[in-house]
Amino acid sequence: MPLYEHVFLARQDASAQQVEDFTTQITGVIEGLGGKVTKTENWGVRSLTYRMNKNRKAHFMLLNIDGPASVVSEIERQERISEDIIRYLTVRVDELEEGPSAMMRKADRDRERDERGGFGGREGGGFRGDRGPRRSREDDATGSDEE
Repeated sequence: MPLYEHVFLARQDASAQQVEDFTTQITGVIEGLGGKVTKTENWGVRSLTYRMNKNRKAHFMLLNIDGPASVVSEIERQERISEDIIRYLTVRVDELEEGPSAMMRKADRDRERDERGGFGGREGGGFRGDRGPRRSREDDATGSDEE
């Protein structure tokens, strides 16, 4: 059977429980039509690049689906009907990714960086050793160049 990655965005106003319930409903539809969901990932509430239907944030959810094309047609129809779903995207893939998706790996990487204390383990995160010391403001005001 064909393999699909399906991502949908739910309104920020929807509670996490409502998003989980909708995911369970979609999973039931998929299994009822002879497919199966191999992986479900909740990416949480994220900011959107631009406003969609007056929403600035959305709940992101990923489903890996193994099933016939009729399954995709039906779940997309259900999502068009639902008022809580802002956008959806289904992509046919040759093989499904094992383990966490790229979005989840990025979240783990960001969390590790925050625990270390900045970028690259440096305190303060802004020190650049390849630059000389800054000139003082007094030097700029008097116009002196001591270089």
